[in-house]
Amino acid sequence: MPFRDRGIEIKSRDQIDLMRVAGRLVGETLELLRAAVRPGITTRELDRLAEENIRSHGGVPSFLGYGHPPFPATICASANDEVVHGIPGDRVLEEGDVISIDCGAIVDGWHGDAAITVAVGDVDDDVRRLMEVTEEALWRGMAAAKLGGRLTDISHGVESYVRSVGPYGILEDYVGHGIGTAMHQPPNVPNVGRAGRGPKLVEGLALAVEPMVTLGSHETVLLDDDWTVATADGSRAAHFEHTFTLTSNGPWVLTAVDGGEARLTGMGVPFGGR
Repeated sequence: MPFRDRGIEIKSRDQIDLMRVAGRLVGETLELLRAAVRPGITTRELDRLAEENIRSHGGVPSFLGYGHPPFPATICASANDEVVHGIPGDRVLEEGDVISIDCGAIVDGWHGDAAITVAVGDVDDDVRRLMEVTEEALWRGMAAAKLGGRLTDISHGVESYVRSVGPYGILEDYVGHGIGTAMHQPPNVPNVGRAGRGPKLVEGLALAVEPMVTLGSHETVLLDDDWTVATADGSRAAHFEHTFTLTSNGPWVLTAVDGGEARLTGMGVPFGGR
């Protein structure tokens, strides 16, 4: 069955280049926010910085007004036991907190989507290790993707790494996704699963991969704002995400400022950017 019959959007080379513009803006915005995170800053201040940077560079925030109820901000700001979709507001970040920041931008109709988790000052060793494991799992998932492979090769790359390093919880109800002319498109990209299943990985397919990992259970609860997802057991969580594609040379991470070159080559994975 052709990809288009499953609703999967395959882009041309020129369209992927346009996605890179949106992706780089997202990556640069997240680096701006990473540098701004400190004890005493509010999540609303981070949101304001993100919106100003996106709009001043010709982009439009992807998240603002998205969904039902409409999401009221430019970024998702999820602290401590909040995993994803936290709404920025008056919360003041304190020493020892962790904050997961998810950001999306649209440029000329094309989307980029990425997330980072940032320590606020000094954090406990187990929390810092959780962040390292989650970020590494993201890169392991993207590195597992090869042209002609299958979607769940990515899922297996994420899960097998996390399972190999500790008794962490991996969210199963929230997944990565296809991306392009819309922020969320088929196919879903689970963070757990056996390799060798799902759609074939081909040039022109762009995916957002986003492991969400906890120090406890993978079970979650939805808070009263109808957006924020928190761990059911109150354990700390981390979330990292990138939008990437595959070229004939290898992975190209569209939301990494350097396209993922440093991290991929450091892993011995050919860099597919241009």
